[in-house]
Amino acid sequence: MGNLIATRPPQPWTAPTASDPVAATLRLPGSKSMTARALLLSALAGGPSTLAGPLRARDTELMAAGLRAMGAHVSISDDERWLVRPHPLVGPAHVDVGLAGTVMRFVPPVAGLAEGRITLDGDPQARTRPLGPLIGALRSLGVRVDAPATGSLPLTVLGAGRVAGGEVVIDASASSQLVSGLLLAAPRFDRGVVVRHVGPPVPSAPHLRMTVQMLRAAGAAVDDGTPDVWVVEPGPLTGRGWQIEPDLSGAVPFFAAALVTGGEVTLQGWPRSSAQPVEQLRSLLQRMGGEVTLSTGGLTVRGTGAVHGLTADLSDVSELTPALTALAMLADSPSVFTGVGHIRGHETDRLTALAREFTALGADITESPDGLEIRPRPLHGGVFETYHDHRMAHAAAVAGLAVPGVELSDVACTSKTMPEFPALWSAMVTGKS
Repeated sequence: MGNLIATRPPQPWTAPTASDPVAATLRLPGSKSMTARALLLSALAGGPSTLAGPLRARDTELMAAGLRAMGAHVSISDDERWLVRPHPLVGPAHVDVGLAGTVMRFVPPVAGLAEGRITLDGDPQARTRPLGPLIGALRSLGVRVDAPATGSLPLTVLGAGRVAGGEVVIDASASSQLVSGLLLAAPRFDRGVVVRHVGPPVPSAPHLRMTVQMLRAAGAAVDDGTPDVWVVEPGPLTGRGWQIEPDLSGAVPFFAAALVTGGEVTLQGWPRSSAQPVEQLRSLLQRMGGEVTLSTGGLTVRGTGAVHGLTADLSDVSELTPALTALAMLADSPSVFTGVGHIRGHETDRLTALAREFTALGADITESPDGLEIRPRPLHGGVFETYHDHRMAHAAAVAGLAVPGVELSDVACTSKTMPEFPALWSAMVTGKS
């Protein structure tokens, strides 16, 4: 099990309880995953790029700051349009990764392309997140990396201004970000890269597809036709305009609110063709009792007055596990979620944290090595520890819709991906903007 670190600020935030069906039309911030990838690809491009509708949150600001520290010009003063102008990457520089998996796994390969010493470290919990396979892969590709024997932060990349590249074998079963980090920088490697995954299945496959799709959009030649093998040819990346989609993972608690309350929530600005796993989410919400439609007005979820349990492999959409767990707590039948053992290595050990906190509210929930079993029964209020984890806060907020007195120990942790979450959530539940 992962390391659970809990701190309790003096004033918990009480999740609002819904007295009526919610009815909301929202424009949520941009996708964290797309924003992070667009920033990095733009910093490696041959000309300037813009990001329209980016996510301004702690994780993406840390990515911008890290690239800026290495020499890229990154302007994020305009909330709606960020500008990136690439420059030669140089050290010495220090990159604060915070608790962001994207920063700690995407920046080291880029740091290898810099001329000089690049150090990376972050929050105390960040030192428990798995980096060993990436460190080993970088060393095999010719990058000098100093890191603890534990294969974790803090680490130092002694950049030589170039990376030889070539073929590498990696066990990426802990996180798809271990592969994405290598692929995103690979066009700038002398020989590109061939990444072969060996081990249990790579989780969060849609995120890998997003990486490949965005690399191709920036002009890279990528072959992902062979299972568990990715080939990126060396070559220039093109500066371009990136249109960032609304964040699907951030939208899930709001969609869950439609099911819990029998209401309706529309997320505006949703594209017809998405880089995110919309179809998987649509299927899950429909099986749990929702109606999901996509129109010119946006992506809409309607509750039907009932929430159903389900058995589901969530390996492709593991970020949704906390919010779906809260939804399953309020269902009319049991649920079994599998395929998410790797989320024990996220911001906290999410499986243990979910089981512990919902049990404290009266739930009947059991951990398995790679998932959770949930048998719904009446819950009661109480303090719900968030463990500095935005997704844990989302789960508590969903439960609080139907359970009075659920107090989040630290709602401010939602600033990791959505600083406006408390205000948006309260406005949706109360009907007052």
